[in-house]
Amino acid sequence: MEKRKAIASLMIIGLMLAAGIYLSIFGIDEEKTGSLFAVKKGLDLAGGVSITYQVAGEDNPSGADMADTIYKLQKRVEVYSTEAQVYQEGNNRINIEIPGVSDANQILEELGRPGSLVFKDEEGKEVLSGTDIADAKATTQTDDIGNNRFVVALTMTKEGTAKFAQATKKAAPNREIIYVVYDGEVVSSPVVENPILDGQCVIQGMTSYEEAKNLASIIRIGGLKLELEELSSKVVGAQLGSTAIETSLKAGAIGMLLVMLFMIAVYLIPGLAASIALILYVILMILLLNAFNLTLTLPGIAGIILSIGMAVDANVIIFARIREELAAGKVVHTAIKTGFQKALSAILDGNITTLIASLVLGVMGTGSIKGFAQTLALGILLSMFTSLVITRILVNALYALGIKEEKFYGSGKKIGQIDFLSKRTVFFCLSLAVIFIGFVSMGIRKANTGDALSYSLDFKGGTATNIVLLEEMSIEEIDRQIVPVVAEAIGGGEVIPQKVQGSNEVVLKTRTLSVEEREQLNLTLAETLGVDPFQITAETISSTISAEMRLDAVAAVVIATICMLVYVWIRFKDIRFGASSVIALLHDVLAVLTFYAVTGIAVGNTFIACMLTIVGYSINATIVIFDRIRENMAYVKNRQDLQGTVNSSINQTLTRSIFTSLTTFIMVAVLYLFGVTSIKEFALPLMAGIICGTYSSVCLAGALWYVLKKKEKKKD
Repeated sequence: MEKRKAIASLMIIGLMLAAGIYLSIFGIDEEKTGSLFAVKKGLDLAGGVSITYQVAGEDNPSGADMADTIYKLQKRVEVYSTEAQVYQEGNNRINIEIPGVSDANQILEELGRPGSLVFKDEEGKEVLSGTDIADAKATTQTDDIGNNRFVVALTMTKEGTAKFAQATKKAAPNREIIYVVYDGEVVSSPVVENPILDGQCVIQGMTSYEEAKNLASIIRIGGLKLELEELSSKVVGAQLGSTAIETSLKAGAIGMLLVMLFMIAVYLIPGLAASIALILYVILMILLLNAFNLTLTLPGIAGIILSIGMAVDANVIIFARIREELAAGKVVHTAIKTGFQKALSAILDGNITTLIASLVLGVMGTGSIKGFAQTLALGILLSMFTSLVITRILVNALYALGIKEEKFYGSGKKIGQIDFLSKRTVFFCLSLAVIFIGFVSMGIRKANTGDALSYSLDFKGGTATNIVLLEEMSIEEIDRQIVPVVAEAIGGGEVIPQKVQGSNEVVLKTRTLSVEEREQLNLTLAETLGVDPFQITAETISSTISAEMRLDAVAAVVIATICMLVYVWIRFKDIRFGASSVIALLHDVLAVLTFYAVTGIAVGNTFIACMLTIVGYSINATIVIFDRIRENMAYVKNRQDLQGTVNSSINQTLTRSIFTSLTTFIMVAVLYLFGVTSIKEFALPLMAGIICGTYSSVCLAGALWYVLKKKEKKKD
């Protein structure tokens, strides 16, 4: 790179940094649009709207109908936020909590009033019910002369497809009308022009997109098993409070600074370039979170932490390659060029594998899984851009400006080889012992408490106690003064406070309480806070993570794992690489389960995000080692020294494995040190997972591949 180009490149990147920092702090207008402070936050960080529906005309609807209605509502409110929560309250109530919004009336208007929906023919006979509609959405179509028209696109269920095919076959010859009737009122009268056999059709005749959107909303909400009526709506405050946000930002800034100092100290000029690229990464992440209107919660933060780790990882892979080239006697300029080239395949394979997983999770997952997948996918793309483009431009520009001595790029040093494979039996036994301890711990806990793990309210549900304080308190004051009192009164366990904004009302969510425990809690609250015990109300609430959502999560993870296995198989042309990766991932999941079982940390909403983070982190580290094994195998002519080749590959990538794990661990550890209690409960198992993922990649994955490869040789 010429000096003139180098100066121009540095000036452009400098301007990007300056503009990005300004936008991230101050935004583009008085409302700070586009800034960090404008990022949409979830219920745990910012609060939102809470709406309570009651089943109309039924005091004890069936559990199956309630579960079906809750699941469908969950799917529908995700249009407002992937972090929206829907759960049962009492026998016949459903509560919806939507983060990042504050206008309950607008939500109610857009969501519609859940009522009865039927499709009738001209004789008034029902041909289709609301539950036969899988989806309805407003869209536009182009007619034969090129004009746009507004329509509602309908998708039927399997049963609905058969019913609608029969009805439209009958109605089509005479162009009869099929009426859409909502709560006894005709809301649309489409004419059937042709038989519809595939369960896909459109309703035409809308004069505006808004009209189409409203009709689609009515059809979607009318497809519920139960008819609901609004009972109440309110704006609730953040569950974690402003302190959680402040401490998280502080922890993030300190963690980033420590990582940057580490990179500069270890890698000198390349480390400086990587640090600048990392700052740009954070800026771009903030801007794109705003641009895509993504909701940020603790699981979302997990996705960002993982992608930051992967951004650092890509740079470490590159710099390790540069040092290897320098150790081989290459001049600095050639070492830089070759280092980036040789690192490319490992970076692409690791990131693409994780990206595949995030895309599957984003499409199939619900709630926090979808939020995690979105931020992770965005972070992966940004990390590849900053490491492969920005870091490269900066390193070459600094070299062109005269910083050409080898000492500034870290001369390669040969380190002693560790014979990992000779200790594989020890590693295998150690891993099996840890997993065995986990199953024993879960068995003991199951025998004593009825649950294998310490499930939180997200998984088990509990009791929501509503009190009206004598004076308004902040969520931080409630955390300090009320939560400990409640925990002591009920004999310990999780207590989640939720404040209703603009009032003295507070909702305290705890494990399910017996009648006696409720009475004792009421008396304790009355004595401590001076409130009237007879004005304290309590309702049993279901889990916010329903059985259907758990099944969705398991299905998404299984399919994501299969997709990763297939990609690794195709990319490495050896299914043993994929199989070894999956076994290592399974080991990490079981080992972290052991950590949860032994420590008794609550298994809640963040548990899913934690597990997904560990899976993504581990597969990335494993792919880097496998990439080096593949590369080294190409140079082994007799292929007899298989053990030496695998050992060399692990040792060649060992610095990368340690440094990447260390930098990611630093980010999470600082979050643990400065975070509030719920953040600590999220960060601690994540730290355990980082250690476990590093161990499995270095000590198990290569050894597993070696064992499988040896079995193949014996068969030959």
